[in-house]
Amino acid sequence: AAALVPLGVWLLLSGIDDLFVDLWWLARCRARHLPARCNSPERLIAIFVPLWREEAVIAGMIEHNRAAIDYARYHFFLGIYPNDEPTLEAVRELEAEHACVHVALCPHDGPTSKADCLNWIYQRMQLYEEEQGARFDIILIHDAEDLIHSQGPRAVNELLTSCDMVQVPVLALPTPFGELTHGVYCDEFAEYQMRDMPARQSMGAFIPSCGVGTGYRREVLDRLAEHSQNRIFEPACLTEDYENGLRLHGLGARQAVVPIARAGTTWLATREYFPRNFQSALVQRIRWVTGNVLQSWERHGWRGDLVQKYWLWRDRKSIVGSLVTAATNLAALYGLATLAGCAMAGAQWKLPAVCAALVPAWMLQATTLLLLWRIALRMWFAGLIYGAVFALGVPVRALCANALNSVAAIAAIVRFAQAKWRGEPLRWVKTAHNYPSREALSEHKRPLRDILIGAAYAEESEIEAALASKPGGVELTDHLVAAGILSEDDLVEVLSLREGLPIAAVQAHEIPRRTGRALPARVVRQWQVLPFQIETGTLYVAAPRLPADGVQDELRRFTSLRIRLHLMARGDWEALVEQVL
Repeated sequence: AAALVPLGVWLLLSGIDDLFVDLWWLARCRARHLPARCNSPERLIAIFVPLWREEAVIAGMIEHNRAAIDYARYHFFLGIYPNDEPTLEAVRELEAEHACVHVALCPHDGPTSKADCLNWIYQRMQLYEEEQGARFDIILIHDAEDLIHSQGPRAVNELLTSCDMVQVPVLALPTPFGELTHGVYCDEFAEYQMRDMPARQSMGAFIPSCGVGTGYRREVLDRLAEHSQNRIFEPACLTEDYENGLRLHGLGARQAVVPIARAGTTWLATREYFPRNFQSALVQRIRWVTGNVLQSWERHGWRGDLVQKYWLWRDRKSIVGSLVTAATNLAALYGLATLAGCAMAGAQWKLPAVCAALVPAWMLQATTLLLLWRIALRMWFAGLIYGAVFALGVPVRALCANALNSVAAIAAIVRFAQAKWRGEPLRWVKTAHNYPSREALSEHKRPLRDILIGAAYAEESEIEAALASKPGGVELTDHLVAAGILSEDDLVEVLSLREGLPIAAVQAHEIPRRTGRALPARVVRQWQVLPFQIETGTLYVAAPRLPADGVQDELRRFTSLRIRLHLMARGDWEALVEQVL
């Protein structure tokens, strides 16, 4: 029972600390204003994507984001290790298909650290600049599972006219109510991005990179290279993103966050799936605790002014808080066990009286009120992003988060201590990634209306009239074709722009007989997908429309080849089918 006193003191102090940030945010940071629609010229952006065993998701990531991004001047540089042959093969295919995609091959086997991979991507970018006579003005960091918001690069371009580093908010994609582990990420990131990040900026503290959606002005990275023997990203760090926030702040770099607010129908944020089971989440959080807390403490100590020290304390108190939570949970279990024992023995349960003598009533009341406030505020943040029903699960997910963070903190301390004892480097443990389904992706594509008007396929008045007269269940694009506003060729171009899919330009005589019949004729006509090329383990098929979800799974019953979709005008496709089959 005596252990409850220091536990209560810690919970009270930590709760007051959180309340201070809450009040600061309420007073200074609640207003959310996006950068004005960019008047700044588009500067050339290099998007870095470090990869390790990402062959299953990287093609989807590139194709979706190529279609979604409302920005013209960018290139992807994909970092890959030579011993990751499946991913290397997938990336080389993407490089051959997209002029803005480039392979950045590390000179050694992996995985090393994400920072090491990023450094080699930077070298590949410099080689590209020498070969092409170009210069990239902005470096933007992303991962293989990211959905980049259509306005994200544009907001980064705008803010980097007056800043050196910009962080786009990062939010978890919604998952079913019952997925508690992923729900923890939804809750935590909603609160962190809406409260902590704006509060940090408002107080003048350093802004840690989130690892994705971070934009750097080229000049500040050159400065960083000069001060660190060309190590722009620190290879020894497991969380190079957090490290770079500290390093750049130490160099006097100006840092900012993009306000988290709605841009059209969606939140302006990078969206992704985080680990969806306890074990995968634990692996990721061990790395976060080891890098953000233990390595950061070891490498940087408590440098900086009072505000800097305060936010270092907030970041690092999590490891103590997780251990305290574990001790509190054990104390609760002990209380339940003694209560059950006394009930079975018919004895008086004396623990409440002992605790009351040790812990003042006001402390218990204060910590309880702070806990209820913390849960209520997190429910509010989660409700803003994911809806009121999802927010109702916050109290249950908070218990799951406590267990996850407690185990991660203990494991991180053990792992860090073992590495130091043995003199071994800490290794980058890559998190397994999932990429969203087409249904989830559809919410993050460029709005069809913007494409139609921006590319001069239709006037706004024509679209309004078409929406007013469109029958239920009919796609807007199909209705525009039926109304004579779009031609079939125009429709294919619009779908290509929206979905990031190439347009097939093939004649019947160019399709080998065996290739054209790689799928049964009934499957071709039922699903409207015609094979026209087989190359390096890939079956290329043409279709007049985007196939429904699940079609590719059906097609895999008839072929073991990877399937890549091209679009074709319906009339041309139907004529081709008649000639080939």
